[in-house]
Amino acid sequence: MKKIISISNQKGGVGKTTTTINLATSLAAIKKSVLIVDADPQGNASTGLGIPYDVRKPSIYEMIHEKKLLKEGIKETLIPGLNIIGANTDLAAAEVELTNFTNREFVFKNIFSEINNFDFIFIDCPPALGLLTINSLVASDTTLIPLQSEFFALEGLSALMQTIKLIQQNFNKDLKIEGILLTMLDKRNSLSSLVEKDVRQHFGNQVYKTTIPRNVKISEAPSHGKPALVYDTQAAGSLAYIELAKEVILNQNKNNE
Repeated sequence: MKKIISISNQKGGVGKTTTTINLATSLAAIKKSVLIVDADPQGNASTGLGIPYDVRKPSIYEMIHEKKLLKEGIKETLIPGLNIIGANTDLAAAEVELTNFTNREFVFKNIFSEINNFDFIFIDCPPALGLLTINSLVASDTTLIPLQSEFFALEGLSALMQTIKLIQQNFNKDLKIEGILLTMLDKRNSLSSLVEKDVRQHFGNQVYKTTIPRNVKISEAPSHGKPALVYDTQAAGSLAYIELAKEVILNQNKNNE
């Protein structure tokens, strides 16, 4: 049975796309079938997996336009078991176009209801709380929230939590928090440690035990069109995402008991 997880935070630069790519790759490495939906007009998940711009169509934008799944838009990546529905800058127009749709919040839900051959679907949300993110949350079983270990992290999180609450009340009562993931953590930095302590006190068991360190290999990997796990398997960031995948599977098994 598929599980749809949106990777969301309206703040940019917190590690959404990096988490989407590397968590999906880690799960594919343990023989899970995984689909990434690039729902960010920047198309960084597509670029980070080496999908050339000219082969991304039909992208998620065309599927929104047609209001249905276009199966030829599901592209294989270089990672066995990992596929992607790509995005490009056309998707920026969807925010405006969706406002004119009937049941505009349910377009993604209807598209993804036609997909049944994956264990996990990850939606890489844009850094905004517009209709693309709302569609992603309405279509999802859970949402995973990457949180940069910095002073203003909690301020942005409160707005996202409010949006999630509104989604639960109005469109998707079953939406749950998959987990909060601390990213770009620098253990040598006292501020990072303070933020981690604060977040764990505030959100308790919703925060993953695994944290993602600030790591140069994670930053370099997208420019090579590869996940960090492929670019450098032994890098601290790569090993952290493998641990995160184990934690995601463990939590899922607990919830299924």
